[in-house]
Amino acid sequence: MANEKILVIDDDADLVELIRLALETQGYQVFSAASGTEGLEKVKEINPELIILDVMMEHVTEGFQVALELRNPDPKSEYAPYRKIPIMMLTAIHSKTPLRFTQDEKYLPVDDFVEKPLKASALLQKVEKLLGK
Repeated sequence: MANEKILVIDDDADLVELIRLALETQGYQVFSAASGTEGLEKVKEINPELIILDVMMEHVTEGFQVALELRNPDPKSEYAPYRKIPIMMLTAIHSKTPLRFTQDEKYLPVDDFVEKPLKASALLQKVEKLLGK
């Protein structure tokens, strides 16, 4: 079984619990943070192998800001050691707003997207892909 550490950054406690249950049944260690600020601190604390990041939390674009901070190209960034951690963006923004976005190395540096509502099978498939399984 897997033993990788996955950090879920999302302010929806019920959704975090559903993700936790799906991932822990596959042997992953799951950590969580309810805000972008807390999530950035946890990244330094636990050094996860994967980050699952919500777009909309305290601020509508908080997830974007976290992704940009983590992928900051400045070698002096406090997050430089974590720049290569895969980020899966969790979003319902397409169903709630007319805003559309895709991966973009400069403006939205994430590795994959998962649409809410979540399907556990799709989530697990993407997790395994990002972890190279």
